[in-house]
Amino acid sequence: MPASLLETPVGDVQVEVEARPRSEKGLNVGRVVTALLVGGPLVGLILFIVFGWGGPVTVWAAVLALGFYLLTGLGVTVGFHRLFAHHSFRANRALKVILAVTGSMAMEGSVIGWVAVHRRHHVFSDQPGDPHSPWGRGDGAWGTARGFLWAHVGWLFAGAPTDAKRFAPELRRDRDLVVVDRLFPVLAVVSLAAPFGIGYAITGTLAGAFVFFLWAGLIRMALLHHVTWSINSICHIWGRRPFVTGDQSTNVAPLALVSFGESWHNFHHAAPASARHGVLAHQFDLSAEVIRVFERVGWATKVRWPTSASIAALMVPVPVGSI
Repeated sequence: MPASLLETPVGDVQVEVEARPRSEKGLNVGRVVTALLVGGPLVGLILFIVFGWGGPVTVWAAVLALGFYLLTGLGVTVGFHRLFAHHSFRANRALKVILAVTGSMAMEGSVIGWVAVHRRHHVFSDQPGDPHSPWGRGDGAWGTARGFLWAHVGWLFAGAPTDAKRFAPELRRDRDLVVVDRLFPVLAVVSLAAPFGIGYAITGTLAGAFVFFLWAGLIRMALLHHVTWSINSICHIWGRRPFVTGDQSTNVAPLALVSFGESWHNFHHAAPASARHGVLAHQFDLSAEVIRVFERVGWATKVRWPTSASIAALMVPVPVGSI
């Protein structure tokens, strides 16, 4: 397997994880904000169900929600994940900034913080030090359930931060990314305010604007969050493992479309820097297709595409006589 598909710059984190506990006040504030981000969209969904808005306004609001889902979701998968966390390709400055901004609007954390946590996950995948592994929470069905809940949302409330100085040192030296990282609270507000403003511009009423806010703001954010968290939880518990890795990462086909190819997670852990995760037959990977478009128009260069030989070299050996 080419080293370029295996390597991800993570500083000197192979030795240990430095986790400095936050102050009690800072930890509580962080937990409140996290609770709002986790619970707020679900409240919005309940409001929608209770009041039952419908008609043309809801249709247009759902269309805008799909647009925002694509924009912010690809900002995370193509930008935060494949570009910034794993350097699967190089982007020109404009594309780099756009992906950092749209990924931030997904409201999954600031760009540098998100990358640091993800790289820590890869270094200690399903081992002590992994910030969101579902394993080690007990045996049997109850242990699996506890692990799922921890990997899905529980870890978000933990009090041990990931040190970006050690896990994302080169991103902290990128002035563009530092600026976008600091603007995360502003971009988070824009991510919710923009649907409201667009809704008001289209309908001319506060009620219509609120429908757009629910669909393209809260509900869109809730769906994207839970799809992302499912990669941490579902894709480390259930699914297929056609590639050799040192962890429990899996491929989960039903999530591939809504996750833009991120649920081909087993191959990703086998070759972290690969620009394509869905490498087997009939494995659709929208993020890789978008990167391909960027490459063709000259916005992305030095893309790390996997070869047939590199894919075959990572597959689980089939015992002789089993076919």
